[in-house]
Formats: sequence, C-alpha cells, structure tokens
Amino acid sequence: MTWTVAALYRFVALDDLAALQAEARGACEAAGGCGSLLIAPEGVNGTIAAPGDAMAGLVDVLDRLFGVRQGELKFSTAAEKPFARLKVRLKREIITMRAPEADPTKRAGTYVEPGDWNALLDDPDIVLVDTRNAYETMVGTFEGAIDPNIQTFTDFKDFVAAELDPARHRKIAMYCTGGIRCEKASAFMLAKGFEEVFHLKGGILRYLEEVPAEESRWNGDCYVFDARVAVGHGLAETKWDRCFGCGAPLTLDGTSHADYEKGVSCHHCKNGLSQERAAAFRMRQSQIDAGRIGTSD
Repeated sequence: MTWTVAALYRFVALDDLAALQAEARGACEAAGGCGSLLIAPEGVNGTIAAPGDAMAGLVDVLDRLFGVRQGELKFSTAAEKPFARLKVRLKREIITMRAPEADPTKRAGTYVEPGDWNALLDDPDIVLVDTRNAYETMVGTFEGAIDPNIQTFTDFKDFVAAELDPARHRKIAMYCTGGIRCEKASAFMLAKGFEEVFHLKGGILRYLEEVPAEESRWNGDCYVFDARVAVGHGLAETKWDRCFGCGAPLTLDGTSHADYEKGVSCHHCKNGLSQERAAAFRMRQSQIDAGRIGTSD
C-alpha cells in the first residue's frame, strides 16, 4: 500500500481550539491517518499520512477547519506507513520560539518562490542562513549557507544576537524544511531591525519538488521527521537511517561504525549516553527483536 504524506502549516488566528482539535482528530481517524498535527492560537502545523486515496477527503476537512490550502501544503509518498500513531495536540505555538515579537500573522519576510531562489543566491550581498537544527544540516544544505549549529529552534534567537548585525548584514535569506521556521524567524529578525529578510517559500521540500536536479543548488538530501529519514530531488525516498538514541541521521558508514548499536546509540551519542539509559534502550530493542513490542512502543 502506498501512503500519501501531507506536510502543511498555516499561520492564522484561531479560537475554540478544543472543538477544532476534536473535529480534526475525528477526520484523521476516519481516514486511517497517522502523523502529528499541532493546533495553537497562531495556526496549524503538521505532517500527516493516509493510505490510498483517503488523503483527499482528509485535506478537504482540514481546509474547512484551518484553510490549509491558503497556507503551505505539500504532498509526497511513502512505500510504508511513515508514522506509528496519530497525534493531534493543542500547543501554545505551532513552532516554538518563545518570542512574542515574532508574529507572522502581522509581519513576515519576503517570500521567494523556488524558481527564483537561485537568482537570489547569486546576489553578492546576500547572507544565506540555514535555520534548521544541527542534525538536519548534516544531511544536506545549500552551498555557502551559514549553519547556526543550534540544537533547537529556540536557540536561533541567541545565534542572531551573537552572529548577525542589522547594521552590517542588510540582506538576509533563510530557508528551512517546509518554510514554517523561516516565517517565524523572518518576523523575529524584522522586529530586531533587519531591513531586508527573504525566505524560501515552501522550504527545501518545495525546492526539491519543483527545481530540476540539473539546476539545483542543493547539496545532499533533506532530513524529514518521519520514518523515511530523508528525501532527495523529486521528494524521492533515500537510504538514510536514524539513531534511536539521539535521532541523528546515519549513512551506511554510520551504521557500520564501531560505536553504532542498533536501537541504542551511535558515534554521535555513545560517549554521552548513561549506562541506565543505554540499558533501557537495549531492553527495548531486545523486545522488538523478539516481536513483543513494535518499533514505536
């Protein structure tokens, strides 16, 4: 069975969140869906999957509830079920930054369509910034981009304060997986006095979908938050794996490394893993190997 995967978000003022949550969860369950959907006063964000043709009806419901077709909505496919379960949660923010001044519903940077992105990168005055976390940038990036080497998106504020200056860095271009972090980051930077802030509309995923591989400036693959681990041009599935212990993406070299232990750790995290936590991971993996629990339990 082929699964349709929908990555979506929209910044829009919402109220009566509990009612929206209940109806959205009901629609996802009726479609046999899995994945994660976050609902907050500032909008909706998530990646969900549904089998066969069920996604069309599910998107119709989500569009009625949240207007998702007016936001970012991208589709891809997965050969196997990409998420273990369904989560529909209420949150304070659909992408956590803890910066009230970063409000994309009031002000955001300039959207750049994927077809226009390469031309923007050719501007010698552009400072290109990757807004993703360090484990994501390991998989792929645009050449010449600044990697902030952050562990969570909330750390982006500290990176801006330490490394960027609105008086010197007058033209900023940013990108992320699907576009949502850049919208919030651009709103934050405008509030901090940066004059020209651009961001890739639809993020890396839309760029890889729309820009031909022979014209692409993207190096590597794009980390995604599901069982596929990463996708390439045309959003095709790739051959990355993921460490259970720390979540780091791993190539064949990574899973062949002497420090790799399936379901426990890899060379990125082995030295920092406590004996107690490693023992718990080994117990979990032994139960999986014996067929007593699933990979998501």
